[in-house]
Amino acid sequence: MRLIRGLNHLEPLQQGCVLTIGNFDGLHLGHQQVIDTLAAHGRRLQLPTVAMVFEPQPLEFFLGDHAPSRLTRLREKSIQFARSAIDAVLVMPFNDALADCDAELFIRDILVRRLNIRHLVVGDDFHFGKARRGNFALLQHRGQDYGFAVEATGSFEVDGLRVSSTLIRDALGEGDLALAKTLLGRDYSVCGRVAHGDKRGRVLGFPTANLHLFRKNTPLVGVFAVTMTGLDGDEVKGVANLGTRPTFDGGCQAVLETHLFDFNRDIYGCYVEVHFKAKLRDEMRFSSLDALKRQIGHDIASAHAVFDGVADVA
Repeated sequence: MRLIRGLNHLEPLQQGCVLTIGNFDGLHLGHQQVIDTLAAHGRRLQLPTVAMVFEPQPLEFFLGDHAPSRLTRLREKSIQFARSAIDAVLVMPFNDALADCDAELFIRDILVRRLNIRHLVVGDDFHFGKARRGNFALLQHRGQDYGFAVEATGSFEVDGLRVSSTLIRDALGEGDLALAKTLLGRDYSVCGRVAHGDKRGRVLGFPTANLHLFRKNTPLVGVFAVTMTGLDGDEVKGVANLGTRPTFDGGCQAVLETHLFDFNRDIYGCYVEVHFKAKLRDEMRFSSLDALKRQIGHDIASAHAVFDGVADVA
């Protein structure tokens, strides 16, 4: 899969492409259905499949820090796309120019002239262009003029629930990892590079692998039973704290600290993925380091119980 950062890096698509457009936050089962539909058209027309995404996401551009928390950052999203049938992800910088782009201009100059689309798959509630004036009906009308087909994606339901990024975000906020997994089709996970921390975990007797998430808002906060992958094919079990470390006044940037069981390797700089299996408790402030150390011991025991099947997985 190719990651294309902006139209300036897009090579001419002489034969055209099949395209879908959206945020694809989380790449959940509904998104995967869209990709499967697009891939079928790609095979039929013998054309590459392209997903257009926006960076930052439009709500982040308009709302800033008040935007909903992301399920996936761009790199995490790219990793999930690479596991799918998408051939290329086109990352469109969402800026003043794109926000102010007329819908007709977006269709003519970007979809037709630059991407040469032959088939477009979007939701029937899709809006685009300045003041969101562009919609599905306009795309269908202009598709007849320019020679591309437009197809709506229906709602995708699991157990009577309409799968959406918002529903997954709500489930994670409530600590319902089982529901999130059902809607995602996999455990919720985050990726990052293991970085040096303040070494407090090592002083307490519980060394941690730290991932800086580079975001203020996260859909998930608390202490969790987790596994970590990306370590030479190994999957290592552990317990993780995701939050701002209130005992140490960690500030506003979220950090993921993972203590791995029976593990003693230098993994600084490794790019890893942490998979959340069960929520053990909320993040909390402790009155002393001894109290924190005792609680970490309890958390480790609780995580082992989860992995041993003694405790229920949330």
